[in-house]
Amino acid sequence: MNNNDIFKKLRVALQLRDDQIAEIMQLVDFRISKAELGAFFRAEDHPNYMECGDQVLRNFLNGLIIHLRGTKENPKNAMDVINENRAQLKSATKKIVPKENVKKPAPKAPGKNFKPKKVESKVNPVEKVRFNNGKNKKA
Repeated sequence: MNNNDIFKKLRVALQLRDDQIAEIMQLVDFRISKAELGAFFRAEDHPNYMECGDQVLRNFLNGLIIHLRGTKENPKNAMDVINENRAQLKSATKKIVPKENVKKPAPKAPGKNFKPKKVESKVNPVEKVRFNNGKNKKA
């Protein structure tokens, strides 16, 4: 198991989004973009896959401790933080329910001067062609 697998499993187990992981990294003054995080979570055969280094994983774990437990001055309960993350995840993934009483615009009636198009009988285009079989007609 490599660092990428550990990082993926922690993300899934704690139900963290990429922006939350970036905030956790900020707690230990380690800046990382969402694109770099996405590269860690890709499949190994993907062209943009990037190996997660020890420093990245170490800073994530240190930031995770601060995120879940808080600091000595301001301690937190870890389960409260995890439940809060779950609530945010559920509210972000709620499906939008369409309104039932939405009135659709009525179809427009034809205008006063409306004249329907004349429908021509379909003529095979080959019937319009005249062949002279290479003979010049003298008039």
